[in-house]
Amino acid sequence: MFKATGRSSWGLGPGRADGIAEIERRAAERGLPPLRWPEPWPGNSLMCMRAAVFAGKPFAREAFRVHFVDGRTLDDPASIALAARRAGLDPDEALDATQDPAIKDALRATTDRALTLGAFGVPTVVVDGEVIWGDDRLEEAVR
Repeated sequence: MFKATGRSSWGLGPGRADGIAEIERRAAERGLPPLRWPEPWPGNSLMCMRAAVFAGKPFAREAFRVHFVDGRTLDDPASIALAARRAGLDPDEALDATQDPAIKDALRATTDRALTLGAFGVPTVVVDGEVIWGDDRLEEAVR
């Protein structure tokens, strides 16, 4: 998505420290566990995204926990296997799926659809044609 839009993560820019502090504040406000930022962050999550296409929401939820509660990178097969195990899935199947051409194609198609709808970063939701971006606007999206 970054390549297609010519953007990069805010986590690589001058506002990184302020952005991290704001996210930590909102996480605490929402009763989430303390965040442990993996190093490096942001990193390459392509393999994990493929596993999420294969395994769905339970895996994605656990992958975020592995990433931001355990502080592990998501480009590591061991982290993906851990998320799969915690989601009640076979870790080997999840890892094998990351190399499946059909899964790769499905992720490309999902990304292309998101771009067509106007997404340019995460989290983005589209409600009644309106693009709503940012975790600070999720409540607005629900309304």
